[in-house]
Amino acid sequence: MALTIKDVERLQQKLQGDEQDYQIELQEGNILVMGPSDIESSEIGAELIRLLGNWIKPRKLGRIFDSSGGFIMPNTDLRAPDVSFVAATRLKRPVRDFGQLVPDLIVEIKSKSDRISKLEDKVKLFLELGARVGILINPDELTVSVYRPNGKIEVLAGDDKLTIIELFPGWEIAISELWPPVFE
Repeated sequence: MALTIKDVERLQQKLQGDEQDYQIELQEGNILVMGPSDIESSEIGAELIRLLGNWIKPRKLGRIFDSSGGFIMPNTDLRAPDVSFVAATRLKRPVRDFGQLVPDLIVEIKSKSDRISKLEDKVKLFLELGARVGILINPDELTVSVYRPNGKIEVLAGDDKLTIIELFPGWEIAISELWPPVFE
């Protein structure tokens, strides 16, 4: 039995009273329930959102979403990247519902329990459905892989610079800026 967005909404209502914070997605009619990510992955996502937001908001380029932002895809899946961006021209006003479009940028951040192949598949699916850039951040390897619709994958590390000229001309950060600091 293939499930629908309405089934996901009903499940979310039932889980609202739980103490756990579950991430729910719908993939090919199957509900995926994921628990919270590890705090290192969460911190990396928060830092990327901050760095992007500092560039995007003053220029009114679009909207940034965290891992709670769900998007209904053209294939009827409901997916929620760890970080996503939608250009202002495509989403002029916020909506009080799931986004019914494919984000321009999606970012997946490997958590301790994630399998990298599943994350790669998710990034590639978003690109196939219309995302302009996909990023996979792997804290275990201290790498950032940038995927583009042409099939090219750029792997960055250390002081390599991450740029996304298709969406944010002039913006760049060193990959090393993404990793959480160590306080001693």
